[in-house]
Amino acid sequence: MAGLEPLYAWARPAISRPQDALVCGIHWELIRHGYRCLGAGDQPGPDERKSELLPAGWEANKEVYTLRYKSMDDAYELLLKAIMVEDSMILNVMDRRSQKVADVTLAVADYINPEHLDDFHKVYKNTEELRMRITSGIIAPLGPPAGKARKEPESKEDVPWDENPLRLPPRQPMGARAPHRPSPLSPFAVGGEDLDPFGGRSGGMIVDPLRSGIPHPGIDPSSGIPGRLPPGAVPPGARFDPFGPIGVGRSGPDPDHLPPPGYDDMFM
Repeated sequence: MAGLEPLYAWARPAISRPQDALVCGIHWELIRHGYRCLGAGDQPGPDERKSELLPAGWEANKEVYTLRYKSMDDAYELLLKAIMVEDSMILNVMDRRSQKVADVTLAVADYINPEHLDDFHKVYKNTEELRMRITSGIIAPLGPPAGKARKEPESKEDVPWDENPLRLPPRQPMGARAPHRPSPLSPFAVGGEDLDPFGGRSGGMIVDPLRSGIPHPGIDPSSGIPGRLPPGAVPPGARFDPFGPIGVGRSGPDPDHLPPPGYDDMFM
């Protein structure tokens, strides 16, 4: 509980009972979570200012401690009442703005060694448990101040289109050409060219021998194919799947014209 030691040394002259030491520890936990003390009592006094120290007269009533706090961003204003019931302390905290209420019951002997009020290094015990009780029982139910609030993850709407493969691309005006966006996951880009044949994408499942990467000099389907297509039958630049051997003077028989082995064997 870093920071509590100088606070305890400053408040030591006013600490005469175990519950005083416990209130001092609870006060420091609120300070750690972004709150500052305004003063003691239910009503505000003149010239109040936020402070990390305990106010004058905070320990005057050993049965009911009343302290007021405000968050650093002024979003929360807490009224803390620590009520002693036999050997236990009941913490009742209300946010005056939202009217939310939180309460925690602590056994004083679980966190304070009454025989060591003069020694800070021995007076407190089970400090981690005390911190968890204050955080879960008071801070969390009322809401942490803005300076201590957890940072929320960024909205998924801020994820760029190229980084979200499940997000649909924005609609384009009629007649406009969709911009080229490389797929972030190339194995899933299969068939992309079939969906957008004019987009310059890769991964089409329709074979285009003229764009396979194998050079075929002198072949221009738009000029026609002698004996097969007249000139102009294929629009310039169109993807064209020839229905016959590409080029002329192809040597050797066409494999499609050869019968399969054993074609005349009735037991095949």
